[in-house]
Amino acid sequence: MRIFPFACLLACLAIPGAFAEKADRDKPIVINADLATADDANRTSTWEGKVIVTQGTMRLTAARVVIREDEKRFKHYTATGSPVTFRQKRDNVDEWVEGFAQRAEFDEKSDMLNLYDNARVKSNQNEITGQVISYDMTKQVVAVTGAPSGKKGPEESRVKAIIVPAKKEDPAKPAPPPPVSPSLKADTEVK
Repeated sequence: MRIFPFACLLACLAIPGAFAEKADRDKPIVINADLATADDANRTSTWEGKVIVTQGTMRLTAARVVIREDEKRFKHYTATGSPVTFRQKRDNVDEWVEGFAQRAEFDEKSDMLNLYDNARVKSNQNEITGQVISYDMTKQVVAVTGAPSGKKGPEESRVKAIIVPAKKEDPAKPAPPPPVSPSLKADTEVK
């Protein structure tokens, strides 16, 4: 089961070149729910009621998660909830990515992740929202679309991004002097 793509999407949307915690891929997946049903004949399992899925630093919550497996053992995941939420640590930095949607689908075979209905992805103060957020993990391409016109108000039907500029050093402000090493300091003391 590969759930980590949710966080990969968040990182890629908010901060280009950033990836979710790579070590999470090798961690065990733990699923907690109020009810689990497995249908071996149809290669489907359904997890319902306050579903919590964790894998390393990744945590996904949903009301329901359905996992379908094809004849070649590729899996397709559908998480629904009010809303589906996910959170995961970014690789090599002390930052987290998180997201929300009414429905999230991941197809292992095509490596496509789709977030539907009021989709939102955040990393630090950066955020992107849209009606549908799609991420092709193979091509590393993100597409965000708004709601069709007429379905929502003009503002709600548009894609929106909030990008907070990184703080930069003031070029007029001189850099602080390097710290004096203890051995150099001892040599310069008056005796």
